[in-house]
Amino acid sequence: MSRQVTMSDIAKRVGVSRVAVSYALNGRPGVSAEVRDRVLAVAREVGFTANGSALALRGATSGAVGLTMRRPSSATIAVEVFRRELISGVQDELMARDMGLVLRFVEDTAEELDVYRRWSAERRVGGVLLCDLETHDPRVGALRGLGLPAVVVGGPAPDDGVTSVWCDDAAAVKESVRHLAGLGHRHVTRVSGPVAMAHTVVRDTAFRTACAALGIEATVVRADYSGAAGTRVTRRILSAPGRPTAIVYDNDVMAVAGLAVAQEMGVGVPSGLSIVAYEDSSLCQAVAPALTVLRRDLIGYGAHAARLLLDVLDGAPPRAVKDQTAALVVRGSTGPPG
Repeated sequence: MSRQVTMSDIAKRVGVSRVAVSYALNGRPGVSAEVRDRVLAVAREVGFTANGSALALRGATSGAVGLTMRRPSSATIAVEVFRRELISGVQDELMARDMGLVLRFVEDTAEELDVYRRWSAERRVGGVLLCDLETHDPRVGALRGLGLPAVVVGGPAPDDGVTSVWCDDAAAVKESVRHLAGLGHRHVTRVSGPVAMAHTVVRDTAFRTACAALGIEATVVRADYSGAAGTRVTRRILSAPGRPTAIVYDNDVMAVAGLAVAQEMGVGVPSGLSIVAYEDSSLCQAVAPALTVLRRDLIGYGAHAARLLLDVLDGAPPRAVKDQTAALVVRGSTGPPG
C-alpha cells in the first residue's frame, strides 16, 4: 500500500512552506492567488484529501503547536539540560517550517488540562506535544476527547491511538549498571525521579533487574530532579552505615549536587564513590572529576517530536517511534571501588 500523501509532500512539490500549503487548502489569507492555485492543482493531481487532523490548524492564529511542562524552580530551569535542549530542538524544527511554539509551564495535571481546553476552544494551536507521561495519565484521553492532535514525548503512549516518540531507557540504565559491575561495584544506589512518571518506573525496574542479574545490592531513593534534592539525598546516603560504592543519578543537576556533597564530606570520587548521571550537560563536563553520563541528543529528540506532530497534522496514522538510546560516556567520576 502506498504512503498517504501529506501537506509536507505538496509543499515540496510546489516549493513553499507547509504552512503556506495549509493556508491555501483551507482558504485562509497569507498566500498569493498564484501559490494557492499551484497548491490546489498539485493537491488534485496527487489525490490529497484534507481530514480533521490536517484541518486542525484552521483558526490557529500563528500556525502554532503547544507544549506544556510542569513548572520547575527558577534555579532548575536555568541549568537542567533536558527541558532546555528539548525545547530548543522543538523550536528549531518549527522555525524551519514557519510555525510557532506556544510554551506554558503548569503546576499540576488539573491546570494542564485547563490549558488544553482553552487552547482547543480558542483554536490557539493545531496540536500539542505531551511530556512527562505518567503511569495512569488522564491527559491522553482528554486530548482525544477535545479532538486536539498530540504526540507523546517519552512514551510509548498507553494505547495505539496516539503517536509517540521514546527512548529505550531500560537499555541505557542496564548499560550503566554493567559498567559499574565491570569495575567491581557490588552495592549501588539509584537516585530516582518521581514515581508517578512512566519513565521512572521503567528505569527503576531496569536498574533492579540488572543489579539482581549481576549480584549487586541495589537501593532506590526517590528525589525530584532538583539540586536541593540531590544534596539532601546524597548527604543521607553517605552518612548511613554500609553506604554504597556507587550512585546513579536520574539527571545531571542531582549528580553535580551529589558530587559537591561527596567532596564536602571527604569522600573521594571515584576512589571512595563512583557517580553516573542520566543526561549530559556542560555542568557534567566542567566539574572535577568530569561525570560519567548516559548521553543522548536532546535537541535532536525535540526536533524529532516536532516533525512527528507535523506528520500527525498532515494526516499520518498513529505510530510509536523509537529515538536513539542514550549512550554511556565514561569519564573520571567512575572507577574501581576503594
